[in-house]
Amino acid sequence: MSAFSALPLVIEPADLAARLDAAELILVDLTSAARYAEGHIPGARFVDPKRTQLGQPPAPGLLPAKADLEALFGELGHNPDAVYVVYDDEGGGWAGRFIWLLDVIGHGRYHYLDGGLHAWVAEGRERSQEVPAAVGGPLPLTLYDEPTASREYLQGRLGAADLAVWDARSPAEYRGEKVLAAKGGHVPGAINFEWTAGMDPARALRIRSDMAEILRQLGITPDKEVITHCQTHHRSGFTYLVAKALGYPRVKGYAGSWSEWGNHPDTPVEV
Repeated sequence: MSAFSALPLVIEPADLAARLDAAELILVDLTSAARYAEGHIPGARFVDPKRTQLGQPPAPGLLPAKADLEALFGELGHNPDAVYVVYDDEGGGWAGRFIWLLDVIGHGRYHYLDGGLHAWVAEGRERSQEVPAAVGGPLPLTLYDEPTASREYLQGRLGAADLAVWDARSPAEYRGEKVLAAKGGHVPGAINFEWTAGMDPARALRIRSDMAEILRQLGITPDKEVITHCQTHHRSGFTYLVAKALGYPRVKGYAGSWSEWGNHPDTPVEV
């Protein structure tokens, strides 16, 4: 049995600290190269957040090429028994994006370190500058469509009674006052709750303890299919993570996000 078996998706620094030597652990740091070099959680492997996205216009947030994912997970030593713990230093955007990637490759054994590096440092826990060597070369992966909403899928679901579109962008982007694509505004019927509003700055950017009630009041409820997006499915990595952590059974990330929707000639927009 894994040392992590009894833990929820979202874990505390003490939970991780007690299991840093677990053989099944793959600890992933999604901060920045500079922050990682300054000091990271012992044993953590750095993944440049850029490697979690395709990075090409007009929709840079789309899934990376399969070969690139196979190279990345080979370096990490991916295996069926691995338990991933992921963290960043921004409250969960990139970490949530990586959890979405794990869902895409069909690997459900993962945890998010609540508050990430901030929470670890706030408790005065040990950091290291040692860099683990890459484990191996590319390994074959199967990619699954279920965690992802394509533009066509989302467009076909608009207006459904059991759909909640969670827009994680800023209110100014949502209202079309700040335009980062050919079109400004939002997906018709989308509900805006900015990603950073779900973080508790008084608790080292941990997920707010009242998120379940906030989402209920917004109408983003577990009985609905939740499709979350931002501009490039980075900020909405956090909102994807939150919905998963709360046990929502139907959650998808719209990887194309507004960079695709707002630049496509045939997508409807509200302002």
